[in-house]
Amino acid sequence: MAQNNATQIDRNAERQEVPVDEKTGKPYINTVAALAIAPSGTGAELSEYVAQVIDVIRRSGLPCETNAMFTNIEGDLDQVLAVVREASMTLAGKGYRTGVTLKLDIRPGFEGQIHEKQELVDRILRQTK
Repeated sequence: MAQNNATQIDRNAERQEVPVDEKTGKPYINTVAALAIAPSGTGAELSEYVAQVIDVIRRSGLPCETNAMFTNIEGDLDQVLAVVREASMTLAGKGYRTGVTLKLDIRPGFEGQIHEKQELVDRILRQTK
């Protein structure tokens, strides 16, 4: 994503300039999503179903990482929500009652936050020792 880099990013600012994607001319609203999707009523082990959902997320091409509870995804808000819908339909489209837990951190002006946040916390922890 190419942004208008005319503005400086300030991690402590309450508000940032909204960058414009040079290709589309649309505002780029960076979003990190924590997403968990699972079926109901399919038994105790859900990994087989969850793997189908994660496959859709990974094939989206958006930066993502999976942990024991969630898959984190980063991209433009519209892209992230489209992936959430497609991933949800992986199970719901087959007739399963599907639970979706979604948390969004929408932060215009930023990119790479899926890893940057971890690195920032690690830096702070190193400095306090």
